[in-house]
Amino acid sequence: MQLIDKLKWRYATKKFDASKKVSQQNINLIKEAVQLSASSYGLQPFKVLEITNPTLREELKPLSWDQTQITDASHLFVFCNHIEVSDKDVDDLIQLKSDINQVAIDKISGYGDFVKTKLKEKTAVEMFHWTAKQTYIALSSAINACAELKIDCSPMEGFEPDAYNKKLGLKEKGLNACVLFAVGYRHDADMAQNSKKVRKPMDTIFEEI
Repeated sequence: MQLIDKLKWRYATKKFDASKKVSQQNINLIKEAVQLSASSYGLQPFKVLEITNPTLREELKPLSWDQTQITDASHLFVFCNHIEVSDKDVDDLIQLKSDINQVAIDKISGYGDFVKTKLKEKTAVEMFHWTAKQTYIALSSAINACAELKIDCSPMEGFEPDAYNKKLGLKEKGLNACVLFAVGYRHDADMAQNSKKVRKPMDTIFEEI
């Protein structure tokens, strides 16, 4: 299985070569992997911001523990989770299902009602954490896509979410900065690439019951 070999190759890159850029074709493939990622109910309660403005990236660096990946990576993405999911979000999903599968709305409206009912059972805090979990599933698809393409990446929780939210005006959009994702190519001076991958043994992770 080629993916296993690629996952053994990848690591969380600490230092990127700022002179090397990922092609737009490969960036589009990574984005498509995120788009196709698994998501509960198919709702995809997240949005991904691609930070292309160099000045903005410089301004975000001190809000990210001054980590160089923010400015040196070829591309920087901010994975944002929705703060809440509304009935309209569910209605939009049902309409999309209707359009793509060419099925009448009334044939699938019951599913939409079911989803609305289940979501209303969540408190605001539960909703926030649920959408964050969905966002991380999408992030994992991006990580795997990068591994498949042999493109380096670094998922990053080392930043100040509230400061990002304020800087990017996310709360007003109903979004929260959940996790960062830097994409590019490793620098020769990145010592982390020389370390062996450390993972728990299979029999520690998996248990038959």
